[in-house]
Amino acid sequence: MENKRKAKRSLDELNVIDDFLMNAAAADPMIGEAFCRTLLSVLLQRTFGRLHVVTQRVISAPDPKLRGIRMDVEILEVAEDNISEESEKPVIAVYDLEPNLRRKVHLPKHNRFYQAKIDARHLKCGEKDFRKIPRLYVITITDFDPFGQDYMQYTIQNRCKEIPELDYDDELQFLYFYTNGHKGGSSELQAMLKYIQRSIPENVTDTMTKKLHDYVEQIRLSPEVRQSYMTWEDKIYYERKDAKEELLIEQVCKKLKRGKEIAQIADELETEEAIISEICAVAAACAPEYDYESVLERWLEK
Repeated sequence: MENKRKAKRSLDELNVIDDFLMNAAAADPMIGEAFCRTLLSVLLQRTFGRLHVVTQRVISAPDPKLRGIRMDVEILEVAEDNISEESEKPVIAVYDLEPNLRRKVHLPKHNRFYQAKIDARHLKCGEKDFRKIPRLYVITITDFDPFGQDYMQYTIQNRCKEIPELDYDDELQFLYFYTNGHKGGSSELQAMLKYIQRSIPENVTDTMTKKLHDYVEQIRLSPEVRQSYMTWEDKIYYERKDAKEELLIEQVCKKLKRGKEIAQIADELETEEAIISEICAVAAACAPEYDYESVLERWLEK
């Protein structure tokens, strides 16, 4: 059941909006903090001091039946005079930086879920003062327009419907950056978004994109990152391949239960008859129930 493998992009062809390159740059012990500071300073149009960066932060659910989250890049802004001992760092603000190329994700509810999980980590057991929860910025960067209004930036905050001017100070913002947007942002922001989407020398047009490009080039030249990318690509490929095989086996089992023949199954699933025949040969030992889990177990053992 081996299909022809698609040619993968080289590390040099990746862009900042791609998960791997974003994470590799942010996680680098030499440039990660500076990379994130440069990116945030343009996106949020302000200066930043010391930052603590964590990539691929996993926040598990309290129950195995419930879902946890994996944050691409978590950036903690900490007080300048309390950075010697990490355990004592007072967190001023949290920035969840998420490049997103998946169009089928419902981003508002996806980010609502992430926000709840992130906030829950920043209040200790027994703490009664909710003002100690740090400011939270959930930042999503996409190459498609999430709201269809052609804005570079959409800033979402909680408001009172009856009194719009009422200051509802929960210190929470959801920010969506659309890399091809034309409205609602500065020329500096537009240049940075263009570079994030297509990280090539031709898109280096000002001081900040030059700084970011220099960091990106350092990452692309790193032997460790290159090796990691090869391993990561292979892992993703085989995970996807296994998932496709498992789905196909499940579909075949359902059709065998309905008494369908190999040729008919192959035609309906648009799959080579030889592949379907191979699955059916393994599944025959589990007839007539054709239990998917049992068939899959035998398939993996063969």
